[in-house]
Order: sequence, then C-alpha cells, then structure tokens
Amino acid sequence: MASAVEQLASGFNFSTFAKAEDLKKRIWFTLAALVVYRFGTYIPLPGINPEVIREFTQDHSGGILGILDMFSGGAIGRMTIFALNIMPYISASIIVQLLTSVSPHLEALKKEGESGKRKLNQYTRYGTVFLASIQAFGIAVGLEKITVAAGSAVLNPGIIFKLSTIVTLTGGTLFIMWLGEQITSRGIGNGISLIIYSGIVANLPQAVVRTFILGREGDVSTLLIIGVLFMIAVVIGYIVFMEKAQRRILIQYPKRQVAADRPASAQSSHLPLKLNSSGVIPPIFASSLLLFPATIGSFSGANPDSFLGMIAVHLSHGKPLYIALYISLIVFFAFFYTAIVFNPTETAENLRKMGSFIPGIRPGKMTADFLDYVLTRLTAVGALYLASICVLPELILAKVSLPFYFGGTSLLIVVSVTIDTISQLQSHLVAHQYEGLIRKAKLKGKM
Repeated sequence: MASAVEQLASGFNFSTFAKAEDLKKRIWFTLAALVVYRFGTYIPLPGINPEVIREFTQDHSGGILGILDMFSGGAIGRMTIFALNIMPYISASIIVQLLTSVSPHLEALKKEGESGKRKLNQYTRYGTVFLASIQAFGIAVGLEKITVAAGSAVLNPGIIFKLSTIVTLTGGTLFIMWLGEQITSRGIGNGISLIIYSGIVANLPQAVVRTFILGREGDVSTLLIIGVLFMIAVVIGYIVFMEKAQRRILIQYPKRQVAADRPASAQSSHLPLKLNSSGVIPPIFASSLLLFPATIGSFSGANPDSFLGMIAVHLSHGKPLYIALYISLIVFFAFFYTAIVFNPTETAENLRKMGSFIPGIRPGKMTADFLDYVLTRLTAVGALYLASICVLPELILAKVSLPFYFGGTSLLIVVSVTIDTISQLQSHLVAHQYEGLIRKAKLKGKM
C-alpha cells in the first residue's frame, strides 16, 4: 500500500508546478466549472414544494433514490435543475459503444478517426436528449403523485408543469454534459468523472457529521465508528493498489537501421492491460438494478406479504439474495463493459499493420487469442476485486445504518478519479519540463 501511495506522489515537483502557468490556468478553470455545477444543484425546479420533496426523500433515502442522490451531489434530494445529473449522457455513451460492436455503419465510423469520433459524439448527444426527456417526463409524472402530510409536491400540476420540468431537466443535463466536455478539453482530468466525484465529495462532510451525531445519540458506538474509519483507510489503500495494477505485455517492433556502420537494432515497448478495465460502471449498474424493485415496492406502499413486498424485503441491504445478485451483476457488467472498451481482434490488427508483434506469438489471430486469454483472466480478478470492494463495506453499513457515502462504490469513485487526476497532473508537469529543456536547447543553438 505504501509503495502505491509513493507512486502517486512521485514525479510531483512543486518548483516545476509553480512555473507551469498553463497548468495553473487549467486547475483554476476546473475549480470554477465545478463551482458552477455545485451552484446549479441548489436551484430548485419551478413549481415544486421544497419542504414536501425534502420529507419524501428522507423517507425513501434507503433505496435507489439515496444512491442516485449521492451520485447527483444531493440534487435529487433537493429536486433541482440538475436532478438528472450526467446519468443520461453516461447511459447514451454506453449504448452507442455497444451499438458500434453490432452495427457495421457505426463500426466503420469508429475506424474513420477524428471525423468518425465527432459523428459518434453527435449520436451520443442525440441519445442524451432522448433519454433525458423520457426520464424528465417520468420525474414530472412522479412528482405530481407525491403527497405527504405537508401537502402536495407540485403546486400547480398539469401539462404546463410537465413541459417546464422536461425542458428544465433536459437542459440541465445538456449543460452538465457541455461543462464536462469543457473540463476535459480546457481543464484537468475527465470532466464527467470529476462532476460525479465533486457531488460525492461535497456531501462527505455532512455524512461525517451525521455519523458523529449518531455516535453522540448512542445509536452507534464510538468503537464501531473507529472501526469503520479504519476499514475506510484499508479499503482506500486496497483500491489504490488494485487500480494501479496492470499486466504489461512486451511488444517488439521491427529492426531499424540507425547508421550505415551500425547493425540494425530492435525496439520494444509494453502494452499495459489494467486489472480493472471497466472502472466504476459495474457497481453503479448493479446497484441501480437491484434497488429498483425495492424502491418501487416502497413507493407503492406494497404489503410485505405480497409478491412485490417480499421482493422489496429480500433485496434490501445485507440480505443473502441481495448479496448474491449484487456479486453476480458486478461480475457480469465487468466482463460486458470490458468487452466494449477493449477489442483484442482490433488491437492485434493494429499491431500487425505497424509490423510489431508479441515475442513467441504469431501476428493476427494468434495474437488476438492471446490478448483475449490474458484479458479474460485479468477481468476475472478485476471483477472479484470490484465485488469485494463493494460488498464487504455494504455488509457493514447495512448493520450499522451509516450513510451511502462510506460505501464501497462511493470510495471506489473518489479514489479512482483522484488517481486519474493526479496522473494527468504529473503528465502536464513532465510536458512542461520537456518544453523548458527544448526552449533552453534552442537558445544555446542560437548562441
């Protein structure tokens, strides 16, 4: 664990950072964009009663509503203009990536380079608008049906409220999508990941305060809180170690003649295959699918003895059926998403076109089979890692009723995005150092 942390800190030169003006501008732009996003999570939808929404979300915070509220940075709990968050864009991206493997037209666009990528991004945006509009309509209909002791959630239900909700929520999602793209191109890190990351981190202090209040009121013992904090530290170290783990496959390039009086020399590099290529997608999808029936049961007020009520009971946190299905879905989505993001046949073909090869493996089909063999075993270990990181904390939190923000999924997102952002910071610093060396070399050449 210590070595993994040292790897994160290595290469970060503060003196170089102080001179990197472009990097500082990127950091300030990223922070400003995230502040704008957080401001939007506090602007409520027009025509709703915030008190009713607050009471309703508190009563249903244990289902999928609680998890979605965590990913949206509290926007769903406050029912703001960013309530849909970036989830429609993520869903549209996954659908387009999936279609590229079954549609010859989309597969051809993927191979066209930058122009094909722009076209696929355009399809993704259209899909985002479509999915966001459907989800916004569902939220509008659901809000009109919410009634608690304090009254109705919607002040003036009707077609005008539905239309305004659809336009507002869809526009909010498109703005977040644009903001994420701007962060990626003009800031530091992946914009979409940082938006989800900022939502989780922003509510962490509130979750910590709530935990200490539970300890003060006697609902949770002090020893248990210390144990949970220790578990979180261990889980963070485990995530850092596993996220940095990779299998490096040796790639040999053709021999090149450097000079007429010197023999041709062969060059080599490595093809890194991450242990966890699917990222945080499997836990997010698995949690959403499993908590959906329980949430429907709680919304409809189903009798515990009915079929829907029994499903809601058995799929609650900590139940054996919930744990078994959770692990199965994480493993399934880990293999599914890895197959989408990495194509062994395409990689083998690219290596063959460049004239490079894996020592001991013939180019073409044998290389593709070898990469598929290695990737399958890496994904199996990565899926077990994801399952362990998500299930063990869920079991503990289900017993002590602590906030979602201490769960394995939220910790996985926070640590993974932090690692990626630090890696990009290091890359920018290295590039700045090379620019300085090149500039000095040019000055010496002129002298």
